[in-house]
Amino acid sequence: MALPMKKTAMKKAMKANPMKAMAKKGMKVMKKKTISKIARGKLAKMVVFKGRKEKTATGLQKVHLMKNKRGKVVSKKQHARGKEFQKSGKLWLDAVLTARKELGLKGFCPVGGKSAQGKALYAKAKALYAA
Repeated sequence: MALPMKKTAMKKAMKANPMKAMAKKGMKVMKKKTISKIARGKLAKMVVFKGRKEKTATGLQKVHLMKNKRGKVVSKKQHARGKEFQKSGKLWLDAVLTARKELGLKGFCPVGGKSAQGKALYAKAKALYAA
């Protein structure tokens, strides 16, 4: 069982700053928690775009971000690369469609597959794409 403290000692302990008392005993004083400026997670780009955080974990800042036509926040570089890829993809698709028409293919036929039809389709599409 603990012994009761004297009244004067108890009053002294209550008046003294508890943080200072902790520091004197050698205990560490708690520091203020710093709030991170880096956005993490699934909605990190949106958080940075709205200005709640400074940058994403990969280093994207607000100047690097934009909204696409669907309203999703994307990086400007990725958006530009996607547009370029769409252009080249469109040319290839057109080449394959015209090759299918010229060869008279109907239904499913994998381009460059194991069958003779697939190999012929691939060769024809490749020639049209190059031209």
